[in-house]
Amino acid sequence: MNSPSTALDDLRPDLRAAIAGHGLPFAWPEAARGEARRLGGKVKPAEVAQRRDLRELPFVTIDGEDAKDFDDAVFARREDSGDWTLFVAIADVSHYVAAGGALDMEARERGTSAYFPDFVVPMLPEELSNELCSLKPRVDRLALACEIRIASDGEMLDYSFHETVIHSRARLTYNQVAAMALPAGAAGGQVKRQVKQKTLKRYEALRGHLDDLHELFKVLRKHRGDSGSIEFETVETRIVLDSDGAVRDIVTIQRNDAHRLIEECMLCANVAAARLLQESGLPALYRVHQGPDEEKLADLREYLRGLGLTLKGGGKPRPADYQRLLGQLTGRPDRELLQTLLIRSLSQAVYQPENIGHFGLNFPGYAHFTSPIRRYPDLLVHRAIRFLIRNRARRKIYPYNSFAMEELGEICSAAERRADAAGYQSVNWLKCEYMRDRVGEEFEGIVSAVTGFGLFVQLKDFHIDGLVHISALGDDYYHHDPVQHLLEGERKRVIYRLGDLVTVQVISVIPEEQKIELRLAQAGEEADHGGNGNKKNRNGKRGGRRNGFPDRGGKRTSPGGARRGPASRRRR
Repeated sequence: MNSPSTALDDLRPDLRAAIAGHGLPFAWPEAARGEARRLGGKVKPAEVAQRRDLRELPFVTIDGEDAKDFDDAVFARREDSGDWTLFVAIADVSHYVAAGGALDMEARERGTSAYFPDFVVPMLPEELSNELCSLKPRVDRLALACEIRIASDGEMLDYSFHETVIHSRARLTYNQVAAMALPAGAAGGQVKRQVKQKTLKRYEALRGHLDDLHELFKVLRKHRGDSGSIEFETVETRIVLDSDGAVRDIVTIQRNDAHRLIEECMLCANVAAARLLQESGLPALYRVHQGPDEEKLADLREYLRGLGLTLKGGGKPRPADYQRLLGQLTGRPDRELLQTLLIRSLSQAVYQPENIGHFGLNFPGYAHFTSPIRRYPDLLVHRAIRFLIRNRARRKIYPYNSFAMEELGEICSAAERRADAAGYQSVNWLKCEYMRDRVGEEFEGIVSAVTGFGLFVQLKDFHIDGLVHISALGDDYYHHDPVQHLLEGERKRVIYRLGDLVTVQVISVIPEEQKIELRLAQAGEEADHGGNGNKKNRNGKRGGRRNGFPDRGGKRTSPGGARRGPASRRRR
């Protein structure tokens, strides 16, 4: 976390380069810091008086192991009718950060918290992000809560928003909740780190409430799946650093049902927020996602045809068509690569005041409401909802117009891209550091991208990519086919394709440039095409025909780790 005493020059080299190189605001202006200090550290009795008191409800937060900024707390109960009531309580940042103040101006400039391995450049000072606004356990906190009525089949029946005060019962982790949801005697399955018996006993009073949340999660997930939402399950990794900041390990993150439970709850609240804003007519920011690009779609279909795969839907495929294709990829060794191609055929989700829906989620309206501690668009949505709660009858002037929202949407979308790029740069730098001592070693890998200047190869088990430059492929002239994702030698007819299995040697590593140079163990020889089912004939020709969106519930996942630690992008 960027504390008041942290200087940019004191950071790791990867952090200095990423933060400075992408122009991330780093030092806190004294006006913003002073404003944060003056807010104090506790909820005042006068602040509670006009709020709905939900302190008797056993809210819990469920986050990653290293989380400090707890945006959201949840509670659910089954009603006698068989319907469900879900409460999603979100830190009421809009109560503390007034529009136009020093804190607000700095938050707008930052746009979002930027996440790196073992470090965060927060959108708000830690007096707010980690303390006053964080829904910590066993203390009163102000929250903007969404109360949602859900039918037994998962359909949203009704919703309402309230200014509240809550008292979280526990700060739980994903692994703890997933373990507590396991049936007696279960081996643990996807949960690698089992909760100890004393932890289970510690939260015994919450087991029934957690069971209700888990049952509701299954209902919501089925309903969303039946509605045709696209569900990408990409591999995420986390960089583990030692006390000196050196890379100790790169581990694969195992998502479990606790991650998905929170995801479904956040999706519900975000949809409810969008509906309220749409009905009100207030200028506001929506999280929108357009359908696939026509040219990219044509190229994708031509490539898939060579693999015997089909994306249905004609010129305007639906999200359900993408989801059906994903179902065909189950068990394929090239599944992850093909998922990446599907993602690249889609546009990147952005913020804008015109609600055109969210293609990937298959929602007619979607907004980011659930993370105002770390995202400025969510803070703007909170201000709009708070205005509706307080001022609808008084007809006071709303402080934003459509032109302002248009500009803010562009600012926030650019800030998101900037933070992501900085995070990826840091991750790639650290991956290079990890490989520096492995120069000369050979590794198994898979061709993860094909370009006109060479092959990118992802090293097995590490999820680290390096480049085999085209000049290192042997004595030939190679033609690049961007649609079929291949390089073909003009003289020897050797073909290298996306998904090929290869053995490579690490030649050089340059962390400052985030470059890992590789060469094939036997350049000029045919690669193993076992992963993509599209082999070469004896004459060197191929057999067969010639041929941004992951945006998950508004929960933070960023370069290098899952949600509360840096990871591959899964934003929605």
